[in-house]
Amino acid sequence: MTYLYLVIAIVCEVVATSALKQADGFTRLWPSVVCTVGYAASFYFLSIPIKTIPVGVVYAIWSGAGIVLIAAIGWFWFRQTLDLAAIIGLTMIVAGVLIVNLFSSSVGH
Repeated sequence: MTYLYLVIAIVCEVVATSALKQADGFTRLWPSVVCTVGYAASFYFLSIPIKTIPVGVVYAIWSGAGIVLIAAIGWFWFRQTLDLAAIIGLTMIVAGVLIVNLFSSSVGH
């Protein structure tokens, strides 16, 4: 159940960050509302796994997954290009999150 809350936190953060792009400096109402509510929900759901998983591990998973998902959304939705260095860096982030989840004894499975 802990990881479900972490996934919800990641999804909320990705939605909020996508809305932040559309909010245009908080000059557009509905994207600004989605952004604010999304970040609030993300932090709420992020606070739940921190009770049982080390904060560094939770934050690494949350931020790493968020970075990769936002980059993918930027690429597909906003037509923002990624060069080879960006793709290699994002791949390394994914590898780091996988290593932490699969091999670290800090993560309660």
